[in-house]
Amino acid sequence: MEPVSEVSGRAIPFGRKNIDTDIIIPAHWLKTISREGLGRGAFQALREDPANIFDQEEFKGAPILIAGDNFGCGSSREHAAWALLDMGIKAVIAPSFSDIFSGNAFKNGILTVVLPQEQVDRLLEVARTDPINIDLTTQTVTTPFQDRFAFEIDPFRKHCLLNGLDEVGLTLSRDEAIAGYETMQAAQMPWFAKGTGLAA
Repeated sequence: MEPVSEVSGRAIPFGRKNIDTDIIIPAHWLKTISREGLGRGAFQALREDPANIFDQEEFKGAPILIAGDNFGCGSSREHAAWALLDMGIKAVIAPSFSDIFSGNAFKNGILTVVLPQEQVDRLLEVARTDPINIDLTTQTVTTPFQDRFAFEIDPFRKHCLLNGLDEVGLTLSRDEAIAGYETMQAAQMPWFAKGTGLAA
């Protein structure tokens, strides 16, 4: 997982409420086990409209999505996070998120920023013409017009995102402690270590 400290650039001013994971990535895309190519299916039903905001030239490749309340509700499909990543989305700003979606986003390196509706409305306005900056270190969202909005984030999630640590990375970061425990266990319980191949 790539570290996330700052996400800056154009933001897609989507803003719709109660967007569920079936809208983010339709069920027929779930047959794949690969994360690649899912961006083509992201918001497929909405993108059938030629005037949809996702395919407007100024928002292609935008790293930020501004959504409405309760974003990511519905089923728990991790493919929703994969699809957003494949679109190039690195952060989503909304008044609230589904807990499961928020967890899946975090585990895949997507920063979810919760802000009050009035601040989200202001960012939707700015995003139509100008870039937005999200600084995870200072936990702020800023605009070229001196807007500065602070957001909260779980300290553990912040640590993992800043250091690019997914579940595998977290485990590897404890490699010395794990090896030390296994050595101690092999000395104290040689009968167990013999059965696991850890015995000398």
